[in-house]
Amino acid sequence: MTTQSISSGKILIQNGQPLDSLHLIINGAVRLLFPGGELLLEKGDVIGLLEIGYETHCFSYEVTADTTYVSYSYSHEKPVGNLFAGSEDLANLFALSMFKQVCALLDHYEMAKYACSNLYQSLQNNYNEYLDFCTRSQVSPKSLPGLENIGPLVLEDDIESWISNYYMSIKKAISGKVPAFLSKNPWILSGMMTKASQDVQNTLSVCQMLSDYQSDVSVLLLNENHLDFFDLYTGLLFKIGTESQDSTALSAAISKLLIQLESENSIDRELLSSRIAEYKSKLQRLAEKGSAEEEITASEQDVASLTNSLDTILDYAGCESDTNAKFKKLIADYKKLIDKNGSDDKCRRLRGEITKLFYQIYEHAFFASLEDSKIPDVIMMFFLFGYMDEELAGMENAVYLHSLIHNIPNDPEHGVYTIYDWFQAIYSGKKEPSRNEFDADYTAFIHEMKVTGKITEAKERALLQDQKGKTAFEIENMFPLVNRMTFGRISTFCPVFSEHNVLKDIQTSLVTAQKVKDCLQNVRSVDYSAYCREVIYTNPAIGIGKEMVQVEVLPDVILLPNVGVRGVMWQEIEGKKRTTPSRMMVSIFQMEDLDNILIRLTGEFRWEMCRRIQGARWNDLSERSLTSEYCDYIQFYRQNRDLSPEAKDKLKSALQKAKNNYKEMFVRDYVSWITFEGKGSPRLNKVSRTILFSYCPFSKEVRNVLATNPLFRELLERYKVKNVQKLHHLENVEQKLRNNRAEIPEELVRQRAFLES
Repeated sequence: MTTQSISSGKILIQNGQPLDSLHLIINGAVRLLFPGGELLLEKGDVIGLLEIGYETHCFSYEVTADTTYVSYSYSHEKPVGNLFAGSEDLANLFALSMFKQVCALLDHYEMAKYACSNLYQSLQNNYNEYLDFCTRSQVSPKSLPGLENIGPLVLEDDIESWISNYYMSIKKAISGKVPAFLSKNPWILSGMMTKASQDVQNTLSVCQMLSDYQSDVSVLLLNENHLDFFDLYTGLLFKIGTESQDSTALSAAISKLLIQLESENSIDRELLSSRIAEYKSKLQRLAEKGSAEEEITASEQDVASLTNSLDTILDYAGCESDTNAKFKKLIADYKKLIDKNGSDDKCRRLRGEITKLFYQIYEHAFFASLEDSKIPDVIMMFFLFGYMDEELAGMENAVYLHSLIHNIPNDPEHGVYTIYDWFQAIYSGKKEPSRNEFDADYTAFIHEMKVTGKITEAKERALLQDQKGKTAFEIENMFPLVNRMTFGRISTFCPVFSEHNVLKDIQTSLVTAQKVKDCLQNVRSVDYSAYCREVIYTNPAIGIGKEMVQVEVLPDVILLPNVGVRGVMWQEIEGKKRTTPSRMMVSIFQMEDLDNILIRLTGEFRWEMCRRIQGARWNDLSERSLTSEYCDYIQFYRQNRDLSPEAKDKLKSALQKAKNNYKEMFVRDYVSWITFEGKGSPRLNKVSRTILFSYCPFSKEVRNVLATNPLFRELLERYKVKNVQKLHHLENVEQKLRNNRAEIPEELVRQRAFLES
């Protein structure tokens, strides 16, 4: 037993530290921190009691006032009763503190559960109110990405209903002084406290789920990407103008939403302040310039070339007159819809019919353009952005799209393609068609037709050389599926560019070749081997029989013509050759953060590339690889002694959110690896961190920064030993070449640079 002091503002215990002592507070105050909440411990409380029976702390403890405490050595292998056996006063203190803390945690659980239910109901009420405002203002409502994925709070592993009353009754029974039969029988009290700590662990697991749920819902209220309710409401106000009939009611609704945002603990205060300032600034500009509608009308005077865009596109495509007439009727009906994201059968059928004809028109127009030396601007707007109608797009948007035609943000030479560039590359033979939804490439597809007797062998040979057929295969197979996937809101997808899908400033959302290159470089600056593949290098002429070297192959990034929120890692290689680029698809107007999307796609690429290399044994631990070790870690995490109870609870919750998909689990960890761990901010548990460091090691710059971090010290030492061995082998090979007066080949020069990265 030792007495110690600690000053305010310091962390006394960080969760995950070994539990080897319990601390009785003599004076002062300490905050007990856990996901979504905190408890205040004061004089007479015992720090660590809620975690007895476990090897590590699952809470963090922050000192909020200068504190003096007495420490008692403790081991989870021995009952806590050993500490207060023979001391009724100490037993009394421990029991009072234990059940006070348990009840406080259960109170937090009840309040958090109630708050989550209210938050969901509030979200539904907010959206219904927004839809009502849109209907009254005759404005097409915008959909909110992620809203369809949020449902009412459901806790599959909720704590049993009697638990709270049980501990409240115990707390009341021992209020002031523990009954003599307990204080004089420390083993009974020890058993009750150990059982309480087990219930605390279950409650903490549920609190983690409640905190995650609250965060998932709150991010729809306000987030950095402006894809939130605050933007829906304020955007509608800017659209209808402050002088409109509904503006007063809408402004009141925005004020009500701001009050709600202020009360939500999970909302970032700085972000909220920034968005409020932005909102007030726009209101001021709107008041100075007049209504939004006046600005649009003024712009229309200069856009005569965009009038009747749909007729121009249909005439150019040269489809049958019946197809043109039907499509014009469908677009007219679509424009009349107030809620273009409606979920009723009529709306879904209308969007489906438009989608089907859209790709037919696109294919006809594309092949017509191949014979055109000067493609009209409106046609290029159709190819690049899915634009077809100036009224659907909104004239301001149409003018902006038109301005981009002569400044297209592509760079095919460095792997960034618009969808039109991509189809041209296939038609010219520079690229092969992508695999279809059944994972069959063009060659396999044609061969299957021959095997099933649909075509002859001669026809098969002809089709394999048919560049137009290859391009048509890409347009008819990859394009419709990936266009819908990158859009992200699959149930409301329509490929025609429409103003209601523009959820934030379209100019800042444009994905350019430079943005893509910067994002890929950001990934490589942390995970330097992200796009590298190991290949065999041989050169018998200079005495090199077989050396394994790394080759970096950056992905092809294809910009789909939509306003989307997702990215798609479509295939990891082209055909069967491992040194070909992967294919990543993103929307040309990306509503979400492009950095995050490409980090995620890189995680998917790493997983799929490992599966490709390992073949049928990709999850067989006898052949160690990223996928096999990660699958083993997730599959048997409950038996893993390297994981704390808290880590296991987090894994359980994460698995439920990922729908038991191991690849999705890895990708989420990879995002944390690049975004947080690479900056020295721990997010992963020990096991996951070890796997990621083994197969996705940090660059030299990041390793140097993390050299003093104890979490990475052992991993860095292990990496250094392995890398020194590889460098030593390479030096022997190079020395042998120098002895033979042979020039060191470029492949080995690159390999040295890789090992020194």
